[in-house]
Amino acid sequence: MIGMDILKPVVVLLAWTMVMWLWMYATRIPAMTKAGIKPDDARNTGALGSLLPEQVQWKANNFNHLHESPTLFYAVALVLAIIGQGDGMNTTIAWAYVALRIAHSIVQATINKVAIRFALYALSSLALMALILHAGIAVFH
Repeated sequence: MIGMDILKPVVVLLAWTMVMWLWMYATRIPAMTKAGIKPDDARNTGALGSLLPEQVQWKANNFNHLHESPTLFYAVALVLAIIGQGDGMNTTIAWAYVALRIAHSIVQATINKVAIRFALYALSSLALMALILHAGIAVFH
């Protein structure tokens, strides 16, 4: 169908979010066990920050980040697909957005250098803004 190519990067980012979910729990559960933290002790997840190694928390923080601005990406991609504008340049921009978000995740979950993370986040935000602009032009034209 016309304009549906943009759904491929959407599915990839959805799948990547689940990869981060697995990575988060693959590191968090063993760290909690090692620290003697019982499941009910984690009712206040903010308290885990002082009880678990920061490298473990980095994965959880990134998992949370994947539920913030990517929600706008999902919405604009669906709008573009529905109106038949989810191909060509918009799909290229969507793939760039997804690649930048995955790179952001890897940096945050491993070395967590804020300057690198910010650059990747800013570039991904520019890609997202371009998609929103294209959707706005198409919808309001």
